[in-house]
Amino acid sequence: MNLFAEIKTLVLETLGAMAAEGVLPGDLDLRNVAVEPPRDPSHGDMATNAAMVLAKPAKMNPRAIADDLAARLAVDDRIAVAEVAGPGFLNLRLAAGQWQRVIPAVMAAGTDFGRSTMGGGAKVNVEYVSANPTGPLHVGHTRGAVFGDALASLLDFAGYDVTREYYINDGGGQVDVLARSVYLRYLEAHGQEVAFPDGTYPGDYLIAVGQELKDKVGDAYVDQPEDMWLQDVRLFATDAMLTMIKGDLAALGVTMDHWFSEKSLYGTGLIEASLKALDDKGLIYRGTLEPPKGKLPDDWEAREQTLFRSTDHGDDVDRPVQKSDGAWTYFAPDIAYHYDKIERGYDQLIDVFGADHGGYVKRMKAAVSALSDGKVPLDVKLCQLVKLYKNGEPFKMSKRAGTFVMLRDVVDEVGRDVTRFMMLTRKNDASLDFDFDKALEQSKDNPVFYVQYAHARINSVKGKAEIPSDDAALADVDLSLLKHEAELALIGKIAEWPRLLETAARVHEPHRIAFYLYDLASEFHGLWNRGKDVPELRFLQDDVEETRARLALIRACQLVIAAGLGILGVTPMNEMR
Repeated sequence: MNLFAEIKTLVLETLGAMAAEGVLPGDLDLRNVAVEPPRDPSHGDMATNAAMVLAKPAKMNPRAIADDLAARLAVDDRIAVAEVAGPGFLNLRLAAGQWQRVIPAVMAAGTDFGRSTMGGGAKVNVEYVSANPTGPLHVGHTRGAVFGDALASLLDFAGYDVTREYYINDGGGQVDVLARSVYLRYLEAHGQEVAFPDGTYPGDYLIAVGQELKDKVGDAYVDQPEDMWLQDVRLFATDAMLTMIKGDLAALGVTMDHWFSEKSLYGTGLIEASLKALDDKGLIYRGTLEPPKGKLPDDWEAREQTLFRSTDHGDDVDRPVQKSDGAWTYFAPDIAYHYDKIERGYDQLIDVFGADHGGYVKRMKAAVSALSDGKVPLDVKLCQLVKLYKNGEPFKMSKRAGTFVMLRDVVDEVGRDVTRFMMLTRKNDASLDFDFDKALEQSKDNPVFYVQYAHARINSVKGKAEIPSDDAALADVDLSLLKHEAELALIGKIAEWPRLLETAARVHEPHRIAFYLYDLASEFHGLWNRGKDVPELRFLQDDVEETRARLALIRACQLVIAAGLGILGVTPMNEMR
């Protein structure tokens, strides 16, 4: 049940009737008509912008539209008051008993309450993390991993067919550097003193890999020329790093559906096929680019090369795909990879990138637009930096990785659930301050604790009830007993869940779930605290029917909290010490 969608349907049907009567033009686009909570709760239960968004295309005064719409809506049994405010905003107050209808709907659906068919089964590929397989995941990857995983769960809950995918960047020169770094650790395992030249990976995490290589091949590679061992060590090292990365993701509660190797694009004709698809559309040509302003990118050449006419699809400049010597640019395999996604039949693509990939957004969108003839949208979400703090100061953790703080360090410090929730307390494109003290603090200022505590508190109340408090026992209660403004405020917040869920899924913003859960927990804790001063608001009453009604209310709240935490990949707590 989505009460907001129900009232929106009423508004749209009423507008349709007005059009049929000639009061409004019959060809109005109603897609931007919304029904949502008013910014100021004192204005009503819901508000619609219908008159404001339709006034210009209808060539009518918004107040006139709002007055007529209000009069028609007020006739419906579900609407107690429909009043016009300002130039044409329309505020609605629901009739008695309307909010309470949400509670049995939640009880019947359980944690599936709010699950939507909005996605219609559309196939969505969410690619996230995709770190170079050259070491363990660091704190920056943590944010992208949590964001991508929560987004995938959100879309699944909203009715999409979601694939979680990791792109293994194992086709570039960085993997050769990894192999050389592992070889140095291999020599070290044989007792040799080694030095790590600039550009290699000196992290301690490769010590064990060097030892494992020694255990596997003995001294077969010692003091041998590079061409004798490079390819074998490259494969061995990449496999070892992927095992490490998968372990890091598992510690964070992330499991991928598909691992795609960049290496599989080379020598298989996939890159050539993707560029031929663009060439067939007249988008590949030979030319020379003007030098870009500022620092020159690695793939720029001041000579004729093969270019993709990406400016035809919204990019700022055309992009090179093949160098003058015939080698592919970094962009070419990325085009082929997205071409493969399109060929696999995805209806939507989502890439989750780190903040340092901002310059890549337009070219990737141009490539996907060109390859799919604009039929497959690509949304690129950038995750900004994470700054770590402890005791009010920037915090430097273990440097076993060489130059960065590892994902495992963060999870070991505060736990998986806290890590995941805290990574979603800011929108992805805003930098995030991760304060270890705040993350472990048991107070309202710690959002994950505050939400978890609400879930656990409800469990505690149910345990203290002297009447049956299981879902079956609460399935048929007199909800008209819930009429205090604080109780109705909690019900209203619960009722927002289906609308909030669909909105968050539509704009690809899982942080909205975390924000909503905090607000819902605040309403619950507020009602709990008011019960200390107002005995009739306490959840457990002498009157059995009043107790049952309040238990149904807080159980519905608990179910929504559990559903939201499930999307975020956070475990609901049944008790907290």
